[in-house]
Amino acid sequence: MITKNSEILFIYDAKQCNPNGDMDNENKPRMDYDTNTNLVSDVRIKRYIRDYAVMLDKEIFITNEAKDAKGRLKDLGVSKSKNIERVYNLIDVKLFGAVTANENADSLTGPVQFNWAYSLNPVEIQDSSTITSSFSSGEGIGKDFRVNYSLLAVNGSINAKVAQSYTYEDKYYGLEEEDINFLDDAMLNAIQANRTRSKIGQTPRFYLRVEGKDSTVFLNDLREYIDYVSSVSDEKLRSIKEITLDVSKLVKYLKINKNKISKVHYWKDMNLKLSEDLKKSLESEFEIISL
Repeated sequence: MITKNSEILFIYDAKQCNPNGDMDNENKPRMDYDTNTNLVSDVRIKRYIRDYAVMLDKEIFITNEAKDAKGRLKDLGVSKSKNIERVYNLIDVKLFGAVTANENADSLTGPVQFNWAYSLNPVEIQDSSTITSSFSSGEGIGKDFRVNYSLLAVNGSINAKVAQSYTYEDKYYGLEEEDINFLDDAMLNAIQANRTRSKIGQTPRFYLRVEGKDSTVFLNDLREYIDYVSSVSDEKLRSIKEITLDVSKLVKYLKINKNKISKVHYWKDMNLKLSEDLKKSLESEFEIISL
């Protein structure tokens, strides 16, 4: 049973691809047009992790093939009287919960949740090119919208008390340390493992999981404490090598809250430049776990 909350900051970039198409808008990349920032839904982030779990031969509840929860429960052989614990043991249910996960409850709220990702930089969408697909019945024609360059920041959290509520017949089925280790691994690898035509071009750049001292600790959205500095104008930005991530406010915020923090789990891509050596800046105050 996990007993500590965590706050997550994950940064990745997308180059000449579509990080999250909006089906209500010609499948264009999701955007906040008031700020010209690129958006990615929490559902898309969770889908990456689910697909990565399948790649590692882990069984999941919400599959690409499942039409609804009732049908999935039938596939799993779950009913009111038998095999309910099988649902609780599925990795995506342990992480994210599930709607109508069993017939005795409407839903399970997952202990791991993400906010929508947004880009730190203003993003331009490339002019669409028309694409065709050949079928035996003829050719299909569509549009292909992509971002030029997007540096995306994700906020997430792990709620230990929610995980502790995962019990059935007095047995605990919630998150354990090995499940959180899987989550760390998935955050670093799931996006690159998804090499579809529209998604190739995305690269993880930075990951921070700040582990609290207990299940009562909550921190602010860590994205509020980072800024990017570019060596080129926003409209010409095309590469991570043109960016420096300013983490000075993040270091300050974490140190101010050091009485709430037990460990900091940390990873950085070699091509990402930081304004200071974050690991060195924090290691005098915290136990740093390098991923």
